[in-house]
Amino acid sequence: MLTHAQVVRLIFGLKLRQLRQERSFTPAALAQEVDVSVSYLNEIEKGKKYPKADKIMAFARVLGVSYDELVSLNLGKRLAAVSELLQSPVLREFPLDMFGLDPSRLIELVSDAPTRVMAFVSTLWELARNYEVRQEHFYLAALRSYQEMHENYFDDLEDAVRSCVARFRLRTEPPFDLHQLEDLLGQEYDYLIDRHELGTLPELQGLRSVFQPAAKRLLLRPGLSRAQEAFVLGREVAFNYLGLKDRPYTNVPAATPGSFEQVLNHFRASYFAVALLMEESQLVADLQAFFSASRWNAALLLGLLARYEVSPEMLLQRVTNLLARHFGIGSLFFLRFDQAPGDERFQLTKELHLSRLHNPHGNELQEHYCRRWVSLWLMEQARQAGSPGLRVGAQRSRYWGTTDEYLCLTIARSDASGHTTSVTVGLPIDQNLRQKVAFLDDEAIPTRWVNETCERCSIPDCEVRAAPPVVINKQLQRQALTDAVAALVRGQ
Repeated sequence: MLTHAQVVRLIFGLKLRQLRQERSFTPAALAQEVDVSVSYLNEIEKGKKYPKADKIMAFARVLGVSYDELVSLNLGKRLAAVSELLQSPVLREFPLDMFGLDPSRLIELVSDAPTRVMAFVSTLWELARNYEVRQEHFYLAALRSYQEMHENYFDDLEDAVRSCVARFRLRTEPPFDLHQLEDLLGQEYDYLIDRHELGTLPELQGLRSVFQPAAKRLLLRPGLSRAQEAFVLGREVAFNYLGLKDRPYTNVPAATPGSFEQVLNHFRASYFAVALLMEESQLVADLQAFFSASRWNAALLLGLLARYEVSPEMLLQRVTNLLARHFGIGSLFFLRFDQAPGDERFQLTKELHLSRLHNPHGNELQEHYCRRWVSLWLMEQARQAGSPGLRVGAQRSRYWGTTDEYLCLTIARSDASGHTTSVTVGLPIDQNLRQKVAFLDDEAIPTRWVNETCERCSIPDCEVRAAPPVVINKQLQRQALTDAVAALVRGQ
């Protein structure tokens, strides 16, 4: 993370270089006037050093500005975007080292070409404003990139789960005994668990849990399913066992916006919880048996849900942890769609892409996602059924206009209120998948051309089109105009 001291040094260096150039001083000339070495001046301008007060006064005198003006964090209009970036909480909280980035190299980049960096940053801010990109969007995008870097498998967290199991002698046979988690929280971490109060607070009806740190009191919403309660309890164990202090206090981090560290720690605790409830070697063996079936059988996938007593999302999220590491299946994706009661729109509320981005991804353009994906037509079937329940489906999805094809496994669910959800794992069809999945060519699995959104799709005579292909039509119009101008220029 960029520290406050680094930001101060960088802004001072940028301002010093800007003033030196405006006053037509060469580095050697300014260094001589202030009685410092050229190399030391260079380190100051690059944000690596910060001079003492007497040298700051000398710089101010030679450059014709006041001491206060020189040490202020205001870079002026020309470099305002750079100043805004450096002082933004997004950059200051972002763990650059997590992505293998050295903060000093970033400082050097900005120092070497501040005007160019400013232009680039201004463009990013403009795009962010136009598309209403909020701070939490940036944090979640960074988190997804972090997951992709590691193929969504984290050795340190898997090791921590095994260590926790051994230390507290937990039994991991599915389904995981939840009393172990509650006893562990109470006896080891002095938790008090309340399953009543949260239900009396209507303004918090969207939350499943709230943690009160001072009293070490965990409020659970009455009526949670076994899977929901297991996940909350497992995550609380993780926060304590992993020593994650900067954390959200609700099950929805966006409800109480904080730092990127909170978003990252929430992810790490969630990963730990799911890995604890579905032990790695057992689930790998179960997936091998599932993929070895010669025919597609939805009951086998439902059987895994019943065996581990977890939610569809927990199961398929855990599957994404293990496929690349244990089956060599990379470039997979995970999607969760939601549809509110009485709403015709489908919202993509969670996504993960390992290596590629050919499948639907979240957009703020209010476009209509392709109804040909199994994710959406299963949701529609669940909604039309008019009763709560689960639906499982598989599809070979051929992405229109490309050679990409995926095996999509989807679980859709409708609750008593009419809210529908689907979670999907998409696996790229290649030679490796053909060797790993015996039922891949089962004729019971439908094959369909799919696309991203109706507005960007040129599939002809689509029977489920929800909107005209306006983006495609505009592209064709622009291409026709370009071709006409080119022909006219050539004199044809």
